[in-house]
Amino acid sequence: MSVVSVGDSFTEGVGDPYPANAHADGTGAAEDVVFRGWADRLAEHLADHLGEIRYANLAVRGKLMRQIVTDQVPVALEMAPDLVTLCAGGNDLLRPAGDPERMAKVLDATVARLRAQGSQVVLFTGVNVSTGYMRGTIGLFARYYMNVRAIADKYDCFLVDQWSMGVLTDSRAWDDDRLHMSPEGHRRLALRVAEVLGVPTAERWDAPWPETTPVSWAQARKEDLTWVRESLGPWIGRRLTGRSSGDSVTPKRPELTPLTKDRS
Repeated sequence: MSVVSVGDSFTEGVGDPYPANAHADGTGAAEDVVFRGWADRLAEHLADHLGEIRYANLAVRGKLMRQIVTDQVPVALEMAPDLVTLCAGGNDLLRPAGDPERMAKVLDATVARLRAQGSQVVLFTGVNVSTGYMRGTIGLFARYYMNVRAIADKYDCFLVDQWSMGVLTDSRAWDDDRLHMSPEGHRRLALRVAEVLGVPTAERWDAPWPETTPVSWAQARKEDLTWVRESLGPWIGRRLTGRSSGDSVTPKRPELTPLTKDRS
């Protein structure tokens, strides 16, 4: 079985660094970190189930829909994989000119090309995060996700409906930057995608979160200020200067290579 994943930071796995690249001491540039993420974790589940697969991950953080369709999808088409996971559009909708209907037309045409060559396709809605800084944009995202659902129906695609995954609305499913999922969020999503594909796993994606002690108002405000300084500020700075977090990043797994059950 061959699997190719295309997309942006969501699929690259930002927020879920491999242990050797975690920079626990705070050193190292972000672009030097190799991320795992739900797509790599899914590939591991598939390899465990089948014994061996061939897997490529072309996703790069910060990429817009047009960049994914122009740079990654043609490469995926050349590989002619059995399965393609495709998630794109989030970065577009975080920009003032984001147009859900226009993006849906591009997605529709892209899925048509992938299905025409015989690849199965996995599409995604997003998480229903309607609080905090995302509150003002959730309507745009919801409109886009309704289009994604329609496209999945039209082309008989697998659909991973994160909108209905209540466990992903817990703050522990998210990285400190509040934009990317945490390792636990990625782990749970990989289990959910495996379930949608009919791949058995030993764990449940919807297991209840452990009880925690509520955070005080003062601590919450302190965390908010840290987030503004370390995550929101730099993100706004990149938008204003036309830079992307993925400008110097290349795909972590650009070719179909074997992945085995024993990871050797």
